[in-house]
Amino acid sequence: MMHSPSMDSQMLNRFVKLTVATLISASIGLSSAVVMAADPAPTGAPALAPAAVPAVPATPAQAEKAAEKKAKKKSKKDKKAEKKAKKKFLKQSKTDQQLTATQQ
Repeated sequence: MMHSPSMDSQMLNRFVKLTVATLISASIGLSSAVVMAADPAPTGAPALAPAAVPAVPATPAQAEKAAEKKAKKKSKKDKKAEKKAKKKFLKQSKTDQQLTATQQ
């Protein structure tokens, strides 16, 4: 029994795909193993936390500056919230106007 040439090319194509898939899988597996081998930290021990820096007592000028910065940040948030509320209100009023115009 003879095989047709197209049958051989299909079989070859499947073999090539299988080979490529195997090579890709192997390279992925090896790359993770290489990364784990190159990792200097032991896998069983958790990483050490950095030492806590002692808090430096703040001078009154620094405290005032921080308070100003915090107030400025809060006012910025308030402005953003007001702008968002205004935009939402304008959008709602516009849709209300369109609704009343279509009803008339």
